[in-house]
Amino acid sequence: MGHLATKLRVLVIEDEPMVAFLVEDMLTEMGHEVAAVASRMQQGLDLARMGAFDLAIVDVNLDGQPSYPIADALKERGICFIFATGYGSQGLDPAYVGSPVLAKPFAISDLQNLLLELPVNQPRYESPN
Repeated sequence: MGHLATKLRVLVIEDEPMVAFLVEDMLTEMGHEVAAVASRMQQGLDLARMGAFDLAIVDVNLDGQPSYPIADALKERGICFIFATGYGSQGLDPAYVGSPVLAKPFAISDLQNLLLELPVNQPRYESPN
């Protein structure tokens, strides 16, 4: 299995605490850093607009609300994102078809393979540590 030579700072937007924890764990195991975790729409929007990270993993449904405004904010900043959803790509709004999707439940290999396909080669932000 291939791997990214670059350590990325990743924003995780997920309203299920256990899923967020698992994603954090996977990213850490892969050598990446979790920049922040958001579980609510406004928190996710604020981070998407101003946070320092290279990539975002965004749950499509945040507490019953579609997270497309977050995706739009990321797109405006030129930041790659991955939708995470239990519905697969068929569950996406037509405007977002073709976006990278992780179908829940997913394994670390699924996440790693998808990261290899994304145009995220160089980190945008250095770790503050």
